Amino acid sequence: MKKITLGRTNEDVSIISLGAWSHGKQNTSGGHNVGWSNQSDLDSINALKKSFSLGLNHWDTADVYGEGHSEKIIGSMWKEISRESIFLATKVGWDKGPYKQWYEPSYIKEKVEQSLQNLRTDYIDLLYLHHCNFGNNDEMLEGALEIINQFKEDGKIRFIGLSDWSSARIMKFIKFVDPDVIQTLYNVLDIEYETSGLKDYIKTNNLGVCFFSPIKHGILTGKYNSITDFPKGDFRKSIKEFQDIDFIKKMQINRKKVDGKFSHFGENAIMHALLGSILFDNPTGCALLGQRNESQAAAAGELGERITKEETSWVFSLYRN
Repeated sequence: MKKITLGRTNEDVSIISLGAWSHGKQNTSGGHNVGWSNQSDLDSINALKKSFSLGLNHWDTADVYGEGHSEKIIGSMWKEISRESIFLATKVGWDKGPYKQWYEPSYIKEKVEQSLQNLRTDYIDLLYLHHCNFGNNDEMLEGALEIINQFKEDGKIRFIGLSDWSSARIMKFIKFVDPDVIQTLYNVLDIEYETSGLKDYIKTNNLGVCFFSPIKHGILTGKYNSITDFPKGDFRKSIKEFQDIDFIKKMQINRKKVDGKFSHFGENAIMHALLGSILFDNPTGCALLGQRNESQAAAAGELGERITKEETSWVFSLYRN
């Protein structure tokens, strides 16, 4: 598996990294569907084992994935896998607890300590502020940073990250937070990462960047042929594209075109094209790919090859038209 240097962290991580959101299984929070259905702990464990065997050394989770369940699955792996061999990332901020606002400092402290227990580790390599909702007047930001930086001074956190679905919101806070790594939405359809100026900022300041939803929860691959009625607790239930049959059909057509142009990649042509396109011209970037079982982890281990500038332009044009 190809490695990239994650910006100024100077850590070498797999260009295709493991996203463990689904390992929290299906669940709801505040009336919203926030998990993934039909996930077993055995499949999660086998995915982690397989990913490690193939050189995927960067695992990403969060305190709210299954209310800590995803973290606990990862924490159970250290009997078989050396903790030091994994660059481990988690997040804090989406759980308000008993408070009216996100990022209550005392609750952040409680949640980070809980993450350390769940992960069965003395330190977290990378801790993200999970989103950029810091209050009506951004009044929660300074206190949140104070707590996070104290954990860093204490040696319980090595690097600080900033995450959000919106690259524009990240840009609003990036100078004040001064994160080592950014995590944001980026795929061949969702390109605010480029238009917001975030891509240029990351290059100029040598930050690491991790792209989530690089295949838009799987729908960009063209593997769906009908509208799916996901069960309660499955995040995909709220994604409009899964309810749009015209979009689903277009993705199937695109897949056939991609398979033709990238036939040299064989059965994994669509994944090489989708991931290669967003990784092109992002030298400090990795793609967080959800790996739900051993088979998906094995497929992920075959990815990460660069594609050309011309091929990248062709893929983006195909999906943006």
